Amino acid sequence: MLAAPLLDALIDRSLEEDLAGGDLTTEACVEASARATAKAVARKPLVACGGDVFLRVFQRLDRQVEGEVLVADGTAVGAGTVLWTVRGRARSLLSAERTALNLAQRMSGVASEARRYAEAIPTGSGVRITDTRKTTPGLRGLERYAVRVGGAHNHRDSLGSAVLIKDNHIVAAGGIATAIARARARAPHTTKVEVEVASLQELDQALAAGADIIMLDNFTLADVKVASARVRSAQHGRPLLEVSGGITLERIPELVAAGIDVISVGALTHSARAADIALDLSL
Repeated sequence: MLAAPLLDALIDRSLEEDLAGGDLTTEACVEASARATAKAVARKPLVACGGDVFLRVFQRLDRQVEGEVLVADGTAVGAGTVLWTVRGRARSLLSAERTALNLAQRMSGVASEARRYAEAIPTGSGVRITDTRKTTPGLRGLERYAVRVGGAHNHRDSLGSAVLIKDNHIVAAGGIATAIARARARAPHTTKVEVEVASLQELDQALAAGADIIMLDNFTLADVKVASARVRSAQHGRPLLEVSGGITLERIPELVAAGIDVISVGALTHSARAADIALDLSL
C-alpha cells in the first residue's frame, strides 16, 4: 500500500477533482445538521480490497466521520455483503461518496481479476502470475497492492527498479548482445538483467549473452516449449523464463506445463473491470 502521505495526497487530488466547485446538489438539498450512516454493499461477487482507502477518503473530507472495515482485504464475498460502513454528517458522506467508491471499486476489481488468474495456476506449481507497468496513471500503488491482495505478484514497480531490455531498447542499442553488455557494465552489481525476445533466434542471442531472465513476448505454445527446452539445456546457468503477451486464463495451465517460471499479465490492471459496489445511505 502507499505510504500515508502519498495516499493522502492522492485522495486529496481526487476529492479536489470532484469538489473543486463544491457540491451544489448536496448543499442545496441536505441540511447542514443532518447525520447519516452509509453501508458499502457488494452488488456482485468480488474480492474485497481497499477498505482502509474507502474510509480514509471520507476522513480526509471530514475528520469527524467514523467507520468500520467489516470485510478484510482479500476476502471473497457474495452479492449483498456489507463491506464497510461510515457514519457522520450526511453532507460529508454524500460529497465523498463517488471518490471513495471509485477507488475501492477499482481496487476490488483488480483484486478480483488477480484472484482469477492466481487460482488458474495448477496446485503445487511454483509459477508466478505477475502484473506489468500497464497501470492507471496515478493509481499504480493502489493497483499493485490490489494485485497482491488477489494472490498474484508484482513485476518491477518503476523504470528505476529493474533492468528490462525491450524491443525498442534493442533497436536503440544496436542488438541484444550490445544491450546486455552495456547493462552489465553500467547497472548496479545487485541488479539482474532481463531481456524481451520476439523469436527463437533472439532467445539464442539472449542465452549466449548471459541474460538472467528472458521474457518470451507473444510466443506460440509450440515455441514456448522449444524455448523452455533450450533454456533448460543452457551451458552457463539456467535463466528464469517469463512469458508475456496475449495471456488468457485458458492458457495458464498449458504455459505452466511448458516449463516457464513467470507469467506476466497486463490485463490484471489495464483490463480489470471495476467491482460493483454501491453505497446505501440511511438517516
